[in-house]
Amino acid sequence: MLPIFLTKFSLPKHSLPKISFAALSLVALSGAAPALGAELDAASRIDSVTLYPDAAVVTRVAEIALPAGESRLVFHGLPGGLDPTTLRIGGEGDGRLVLGAVDVRKAPAATGESAFDAQIKALRAERAAAQVKIDALAAKQAMTQLYAQSGPDRQGEKGLKPEDWNTAWDAVGVALAKNGEALREARAAGEEIDARIKALEAARPAQAPKGAARDVTLDVEAPAGGKFRLAVTYRVAGARWTPAYEAHLTTGGKDGKPQLELKRRAVVTQATGEDWTDIALTLAAFRATGAVAAPEAVPRIIAFYEPPVARPVAAEARNATVAAAPPPPADAAPAPALAKAETRQAQLESGAYQASFLAPGRVSLAADGSAKNIALASQSPQAELSWRMTPALDPRAFLSVHYVNGEEAPLLPGPVAIYRDGALIGQERLPLVAPHEAGDLGFGADERVTVQRTPVKRKENEPGWFGQTKVETREFKTIVRNLHDFPINAVVTDQTPFSENAAIVVETLPQTTQPDEKDPDGKRGLLRWRFALGPDQSKEIRLAYRMKWPADREVVLP
Repeated sequence: MLPIFLTKFSLPKHSLPKISFAALSLVALSGAAPALGAELDAASRIDSVTLYPDAAVVTRVAEIALPAGESRLVFHGLPGGLDPTTLRIGGEGDGRLVLGAVDVRKAPAATGESAFDAQIKALRAERAAAQVKIDALAAKQAMTQLYAQSGPDRQGEKGLKPEDWNTAWDAVGVALAKNGEALREARAAGEEIDARIKALEAARPAQAPKGAARDVTLDVEAPAGGKFRLAVTYRVAGARWTPAYEAHLTTGGKDGKPQLELKRRAVVTQATGEDWTDIALTLAAFRATGAVAAPEAVPRIIAFYEPPVARPVAAEARNATVAAAPPPPADAAPAPALAKAETRQAQLESGAYQASFLAPGRVSLAADGSAKNIALASQSPQAELSWRMTPALDPRAFLSVHYVNGEEAPLLPGPVAIYRDGALIGQERLPLVAPHEAGDLGFGADERVTVQRTPVKRKENEPGWFGQTKVETREFKTIVRNLHDFPINAVVTDQTPFSENAAIVVETLPQTTQPDEKDPDGKRGLLRWRFALGPDQSKEIRLAYRMKWPADREVVLP
């Protein structure tokens, strides 16, 4: 028996007049409820699903005619993974309806064979009959061949007369040809049945483990009887959606300005044990089982820091260069303008604290873990281009776009496919970008901006008899050149070692080109230069630093 609390509950609009309306939350399970009246099957269907990144809230609806008085309704075949503490039931209908005790129990094991198994069984019986025919024809063919191999002179006690040999050969040939064709057709029919069985086995629907399904019983009282519409809502695991994005950059858009289009998609999967057929799907941009309170702070202990071994990682991946299509012949007739296909997108529903997307139309998704890709939204924020370089790690310039998320929903972390001027050039990971917050996306290497970083000086002095300090000096030169016929905004980031030990001193030398930023984004030891480069212009950047440490100690140098 489940104790209940009546609370307000919202249902979709229905043609029946709204006279009685209630809902309940299930709190705990106890003993079985006594029988109150007639037990009725409440045939229900899944009407809507709110899908979260980690779970789903499913709403089933059932329309039923209730007799006057008390009855017990049974909702069969709910998934075994449903959370009983989230089960809610509400209703409306022709008259007064009182919802009573609720019981969640394991569904009895299914008996008999399913329609799918019956179809497989029939095909296997048909295959067995085909095999009997194949075996009979093969035996007949073998006997005919044996007759032909014995020779006409050995047929009967004295053999056939020579004048009858041609007749025997013709009879054997006709028999072999006719029987062989029948055998070929029988084997082909058997192979076709085998293929049908294999295809049907491959499409076998996923079955829930034995005892996994649940039945929900509800005691109701309808004093005057009538038609009622009930809704059962519950949370279930085994379903999720993950964000995916497409970023399309047109470098020469309208008026020569770059244009960015950011498309948001959802990859939906579910293996809850029940198929979702023709449902209204809402995608929530927040977790259903996440933390709901701030974590408790704990005391922190300070200790001496031992710096790890620095291991610079060389960027080795190269983006494929896509060749431009050759221009059409000068005398070619212009191609007629074609209308582009439109993509149905979801409707954004944004509140003060959270956002969700209502998928377009009705959605169907089998409970076999297969994925469905749904277009959610598209935006075209203003794009600010820059060319970013980290010459100590990669001797290339990478095109970067700075944008602002103009939607009322956050851009959740997920993979983003990068397209530049219509060509797919790679994929990266999009971090969380809150509404109206800025973000950056990389759009591949630009071979028309060259970067050369060379060491100019490396000097070490060994400590003398009286010297107790070891000193090392390093100097680098970086030259950036713009080979485009338009100006670019360059951003160069380089690095020096840093130390958290007072005995190790790192100092930047005067010949270093004055940086625009030191320790950008709180990252110690980094220097950043920003400058504009006109067509066919170049700029030289110098970086020099000196390191000192006690001669009797060993250090790890990057």
